[in-house]
Amino acid sequence: MSSSSNIIVIIHRPAYDEYMKRRQAFKFELMPTGTQKRQMLRFAGSCRFVYNKALAIQKDNYNAGNKFIGYVSMAANLTSWKREDGMVWLKDAPSQALQHALNDLEKAYKNFFAKRSEFPRFKRKGSCDSFRYPEPKQIKLDQGNNRLFLPLIGLAHGHVVVQ
Repeated sequence: MSSSSNIIVIIHRPAYDEYMKRRQAFKFELMPTGTQKRQMLRFAGSCRFVYNKALAIQKDNYNAGNKFIGYVSMAANLTSWKREDGMVWLKDAPSQALQHALNDLEKAYKNFFAKRSEFPRFKRKGSCDSFRYPEPKQIKLDQGNNRLFLPLIGLAHGHVVVQ
């Protein structure tokens, strides 16, 4: 999600059940209100902050000659960061989205160690700003009224994009 773009795309993949023969994904073009867009940008910024903070800790840890800190240990830091003075605003972002940022960092490190990618880099504001709701049950698609419910954001208007 870019701050210069007015189009936000959400991909919703409903959970598989025994009645479905295949998974179907919906690409939903979202047209959020100004308040909703600011909230989304805050969430993306919170995820970027958590990713960058964890990366800085990993780099310091590596330079000190210590081993890589795994996701579980790093996620335990997340709760203490939310309580620190000056970082209380992290409580406003969806916890699972912040956890996913830490998970993304761990994947980036694993890809680096497996020689599939370069060393993880710090994320910059405005460059691929995004966040994810990992639980599909959190997102409710009201296709008849062209609305999508997103936790902590509310009902947003848009339409399903046919490919």
